[in-house]
Amino acid sequence: MTKIIFPKSLKTGDKIAVISPAGAVETSQLAKGIEMIKSKGYEPVLGEHLYTKFSNGYNYAGTEQERIKDINWALNDNEISAVWASRGGYGCQHLIQDLNLKNFTKNPKWYIGYSDNTVIQSFLLKKGFASIHGQTIKTSSFGVTEESYDLIFDVLKGKALKYSLKSHQFNKQGNTEGELIGGNLALVYALLGTKYSFDFKDKILFIEDIGENFYALDRMIMSLELAGVFNKISGLIIGGMTNMGDEKENKQYEESFDEFAYKLISERIAKYNFPVVFGFPNGHIKDNRPLIIGGNLKLEIKDKVKIEF
Repeated sequence: MTKIIFPKSLKTGDKIAVISPAGAVETSQLAKGIEMIKSKGYEPVLGEHLYTKFSNGYNYAGTEQERIKDINWALNDNEISAVWASRGGYGCQHLIQDLNLKNFTKNPKWYIGYSDNTVIQSFLLKKGFASIHGQTIKTSSFGVTEESYDLIFDVLKGKALKYSLKSHQFNKQGNTEGELIGGNLALVYALLGTKYSFDFKDKILFIEDIGENFYALDRMIMSLELAGVFNKISGLIIGGMTNMGDEKENKQYEESFDEFAYKLISERIAKYNFPVVFGFPNGHIKDNRPLIIGGNLKLEIKDKVKIEF
């Protein structure tokens, strides 16, 4: 088993790179987040193509070459102590074949993001490095709680994460411990069968998603089953399932923890014996509390849920 490396804790004055590895952003969308980094005592350093725009069927933050240049700079520059994605969207898959960790391996740093950034985090974990699955710099249209960001800064300072949650009707009780993997379900699904896919053996899998029709959600869960994922993992945590189903029938962002989506997942995994948590506050939701991909997680599910890294 590869020992997972945690990047060193940040100290006041350290530099945090802000890059756009996927979708395009406006300066107004990042202003609050960049000021927040300053207010916490760190120095934000903006990627050369942070605000670049390139359209090719989707509004990307620059060409593939421009986005690759920025992420490789951020990962390998020895003056940078952490890398924070501006947003997700689509485009991170374009980068992973060209990621360079030459200096990163000597000076590992936290990579922070979620959604499409799941691809980058899977790549880093395959190389033996932990990352933070948490809120991006861009504030989502449904807002972000202060705690969502504060807990990320706690991790950057070396503090451990502990969560206590209310029980959910679909939870499956039990205790387990293992390395946390996963992120956005669509990306976990998209990586299946590639050399960049997560290693599921004896791991605790986290999934969340947004804007998927129920048949698409079922297809992704079925693909995980057909790939043998549920025979390998030791536990499952399901986060936000936001704006799921037919958009004509659902108001956007009306429900972050879609009960029908949860019911669908629960029925698909009913025959498996690993413990399961529904409703963890992480994903495309306002209360988006960070998780550590690659972190050793202790999971206890009884009348309440306890999660501890």
